[in-house]
Amino acid sequence: MKKRKRKFESCMICAVILFAAFAVLSRTDNAVIQEAGISVAKIIAGEGMQRLVKEDQDRPQIALTFDDGPDEEYTEKLLDGLKERGIKASFFLLGKSIEGNEHIVKRMHREGHLIGNHTYNHVQLDKISETRAREEILKTNNRIYEITGEYPVYMRPPYGAWKKDTEFCVEMIPVFWTIDTLDWKTQNVQDVLQRARKNIKNGSVILMHDEYETTVEAALALVDEFTEQGWEFVTVDRLILP
Repeated sequence: MKKRKRKFESCMICAVILFAAFAVLSRTDNAVIQEAGISVAKIIAGEGMQRLVKEDQDRPQIALTFDDGPDEEYTEKLLDGLKERGIKASFFLLGKSIEGNEHIVKRMHREGHLIGNHTYNHVQLDKISETRAREEILKTNNRIYEITGEYPVYMRPPYGAWKKDTEFCVEMIPVFWTIDTLDWKTQNVQDVLQRARKNIKNGSVILMHDEYETTVEAALALVDEFTEQGWEFVTVDRLILP
């Protein structure tokens, strides 16, 4: 029995090393990485695991992102719905909106959502001085750190305005979007859903704002609809990092 156990463990180690080697040598070739993953799964656990690995890799991923929160009335309703469905989203917070809503930020962190920076006063970063831009970003970073114990890594610049040299001023990764639902403008559930349906594709980053009742309703309806169709909702870092 001990010999069989050692033999099994050795096979697992070899399989992991084999997969790592394929991943390093084929960083830009997803097909090769996928085949390596399937081979590892087959070695370790047979055909059943092989099917699971392939299904997971074939599943398209999208990210729900929410700006301008936390909102004292609607953000927790959104969090309730996401928790019920087991979905993680990305929230880019305004520093001024955090004040008085610290418990909501704690809940976001506790429940595994990505928390990012959206400046303190919703300023357009390419319209202000570098010094003020730095202050806007760092002030919000510090508030989030005081509440969660973690400094944000990701930044959603208001209006999508990001100076090329801003990253040298603050070490953050800017996050933009591929689908603007215009939820703040229309405040119409069906309109938001239609914009998402029309433009959705693997890797889409959906922009919404968690300060409207219609947005909460539309976001949860979107989750239900696309989850049923086989899409996976992930935090935005899963789409940015390899």
